Amino acid sequence: MALASTQIPLFSIILDESIYPRKAVDHRRVAIFAENIRDGIAFDPIEVEPFPDKPGFYRHLDGVHRWNAYKATGAEMVTVIIRDLAGDDPLLYAAAKAIGPKQLTEEEARDTARRAYTRNTLLSSADIGKAVGRARRTVDGYIADLRAATQMDTDIKIFRMHRLGIPQDRMAKRMGYAREVVRDHLAEMAVLPNPPKADLQKGFTVVQVAEKHGWAESMV
Repeated sequence: MALASTQIPLFSIILDESIYPRKAVDHRRVAIFAENIRDGIAFDPIEVEPFPDKPGFYRHLDGVHRWNAYKATGAEMVTVIIRDLAGDDPLLYAAAKAIGPKQLTEEEARDTARRAYTRNTLLSSADIGKAVGRARRTVDGYIADLRAATQMDTDIKIFRMHRLGIPQDRMAKRMGYAREVVRDHLAEMAVLPNPPKADLQKGFTVVQVAEKHGWAESMV
């Protein structure tokens, strides 16, 4: 079912660059749209969502170039669809809308993928790839270093709690994971202490090893 459109003041829409997937606005495209508007050509409504923590304002989900074109013509009101994403990532929604008329560049796709994963490490490569118009394997390459850092951070947190004798169900609840995730991490953790141990055996100090591996000194 199509959502109803409504009119809101143009000034109440804000470009939130944190959820904008492109590097820059194409001013040539804006100029063409502005001429079309002056000639009476109608465009699809701009898509927005309420701006978090800014009552009465909205941020773009789709239609940044149209919005700039309306500003160029001196319009005061604009037709929009106000969406409720119900927890879905607005950056990925905006990216999926953006690739309709024009694919994201390689730099834009990579940057969007990395920003989306940083915001939510539970996102899969397939979900991100669908939004940015790239294969899952390509997204894996975009975020490999971020995923590795997240994995190590999770391993260390679980390892610390395990050494403190905290049960797996309490670990899972504290970290917001399923118990199976904690169990799988613990199963793979037998080799986690090996790199710090090797450095200690080479004569590095506890302080040096802690700094190198991102561990607390007490853990080392």
